[in-house]
Amino acid sequence: MNKSLSVIAVTLLALSSSAGSLQARRIIDLNGTWEFDQTEAAFPPKKFTRSIPVPGLIFLAEPKIEQLEAYRAGTYQSRYNWYRKKFTVSADLKDSQAVLTLRKSKYITRAILNGIDLGQSVACYTPVEFIASAALRYGTENELLVCLDDRKRLPSQAAGSTDKEKVTYWPGIWDEVSLSFSGTFRISRALVLPSVSQAKATIKLQVRSFISAQVRYGDPMADSCTIQVAVYEKDSGKPAASASKQTVELKRDNLTEVSIDLPLAGAHLWFPDDPFLYRAVILLKGLDGAVSDSIVKNFGMRDFGREGKHFTLNGEKIFLRGTNITLHRFFEDPECAGLPWDRTWVKKLLSEIPQKLGWNAMRICVGIAPDFWYDIADESGLLLQNEWLYWQSHGWDEQIRAEYSDWVWSDGNHPSITIWDAINENWDSYIGNSLIPELKKLDPTRIWDAGYMTSEHMTLDEMDEPHPYMVFGHRTGFRDQPGDPPYPLGDLQYWPPSRQSFLNSGAAQLVNEYGWVWLWRDGRPAKLTIGVYAYYLGEQATPEERREFQAYWVQLQTEWLRAERSFAGVLAFCYLTNNYGFTGDWFTGPVAGLNPGPALKWFKHCFAPAAVFIDLQDSRYNRDVPPLEPGAWLSFDLAGVNDLKSEVKGRVKLRILDSAGQETVSRELSLTLPGYLKKYTPVAIQLPQQPGGYLLLAEFTPEGGADTGPVISRRYLKVGNAASYKFYDYQPGW
Repeated sequence: MNKSLSVIAVTLLALSSSAGSLQARRIIDLNGTWEFDQTEAAFPPKKFTRSIPVPGLIFLAEPKIEQLEAYRAGTYQSRYNWYRKKFTVSADLKDSQAVLTLRKSKYITRAILNGIDLGQSVACYTPVEFIASAALRYGTENELLVCLDDRKRLPSQAAGSTDKEKVTYWPGIWDEVSLSFSGTFRISRALVLPSVSQAKATIKLQVRSFISAQVRYGDPMADSCTIQVAVYEKDSGKPAASASKQTVELKRDNLTEVSIDLPLAGAHLWFPDDPFLYRAVILLKGLDGAVSDSIVKNFGMRDFGREGKHFTLNGEKIFLRGTNITLHRFFEDPECAGLPWDRTWVKKLLSEIPQKLGWNAMRICVGIAPDFWYDIADESGLLLQNEWLYWQSHGWDEQIRAEYSDWVWSDGNHPSITIWDAINENWDSYIGNSLIPELKKLDPTRIWDAGYMTSEHMTLDEMDEPHPYMVFGHRTGFRDQPGDPPYPLGDLQYWPPSRQSFLNSGAAQLVNEYGWVWLWRDGRPAKLTIGVYAYYLGEQATPEERREFQAYWVQLQTEWLRAERSFAGVLAFCYLTNNYGFTGDWFTGPVAGLNPGPALKWFKHCFAPAAVFIDLQDSRYNRDVPPLEPGAWLSFDLAGVNDLKSEVKGRVKLRILDSAGQETVSRELSLTLPGYLKKYTPVAIQLPQQPGGYLLLAEFTPEGGADTGPVISRRYLKVGNAASYKFYDYQPGW
């Protein structure tokens, strides 16, 4: 093992000559391979017999931990998880202030440096920091031990939460680790908050003074510093703006909050199709002019807000289209391995595939992600609803306040994060009525969601998250009777009384869960959907038949939801989760390849920004829909939806295919879709004379869209009385 780690200087673009002798914060990168082992008692192992990657989780240890399968089954005995790293620190850093930072680690993090206990923290999703200066050895080897406890021993006050669809809560150092060096004053947190409407960015800082607090009469209680900020275009390095604040008073041995407004007139704005980024260089100086600390923060100039029931981005209405990722459930997946820390894999997941599908948004659901995930989202123009791991209540108010506050301070520079999501499918009066209004003052640039809390439960209700699961029988699991009224799949105007509240609410409605037709990647029903597939397809259905049903179901339900123009967005559930769990995702084969299943391929069509949908009940899976009369004229509506500001013109080709895929009837018409709206167009087409199963297609090709192919809507039709109905399995290109 290489015991010497190079010291990496944070890259700073040159400020002006007034910066004097510029010294960057110096950082030792502690990521990589660590030694690892487990103990039953809270004492370090006598020797380390395993290695483990950092960042990662303990299932990545080699050789594998003894209770690996017991962990997966939830039957393990709690252990203490010990990490060890040896490194050297240059002697010229001896007079600096050193801070050890673990960006995210769980559960109960304790650090011991050269035999000196640095302290512990119960935070699992925000940075854990320890002052390390007094324990370091300079010019020679240091030994760092990090002990992580088990979630079963997480104290009641911790905002660690619970997810009732999880079995294994793997401990681990699951984000980056570093040792950083500054002068007497250190920038502990920096939050760059843009305001396009006011043509400025507000820089909020928490500044740490390491000078000892007042001990004797007459000792100073505070000291002065100067703060300088310079903003550059991230890619070109072109200067954009600068500002400074003189004689800032810092309370000794404490944190002081400072705010600086920086004018940014004529800024290049951040949009999903143009994710332009800036870089803020922040310098902290003592009164003698020497640089005490300096950091760099990337940010984007964008305003995200709400007008009525819709969201706005930079003053324009925006409809969110996308999906969900349940990363902390994926951690349980047998194929998870090190994929969540593989930047190439994550970029394909967050950027390449969503761009193919027309998605502009995702919900990071029941648990946030490593920091570099948000960097990729920033660079890709992805809008994120960022949700804390809080489904079932866990945590005391003051600890929730501390961790949620640090969450905003730590992740709030990412322009991709547009919604802070405090709770999933739950209620908490303290969070909804006390904490969120407080945090809105810290960060007024984003929307807050509070699970199932609406205006009935909280004063500040900016948005709600309806979950219209409509599959027949899902509420009872088919234990007695299905319990739900049959859902007329394909009817775009069906809104039963139980769902009318979504349409009548004054808050923005973001549909971020729907479907309930999950499959595992091998085509078997997920734990929650066994009864659904047995009801609709029978217990002997093949994986291919289930995948076709799933793709058809979520396509038509997406059309139903997108045709309701009062919704602020539609996010399908779920893009990535634990295989063999309660739900499932839409990949097939080894997940390392991210191979799209049929549902993902069809999402390209039902999520197209401008699309034309068939408003007609399905007659393949809807049992109560009678066969259509052979040779009769079929009348129905085409629902054209347009998420774009400008109108979209194009042509629609209607086709009916028989069970062999042969076209029997076709006709064409022109349509113009007004910006942001929905337009119904009545049409009619003559049905085939031969009884059987048919597929009706509506292929919409926008002007200038011939190269990308048509946007397709489909409905299965039963025509006449046949002994059996076979249907053509039409697969779109990818």
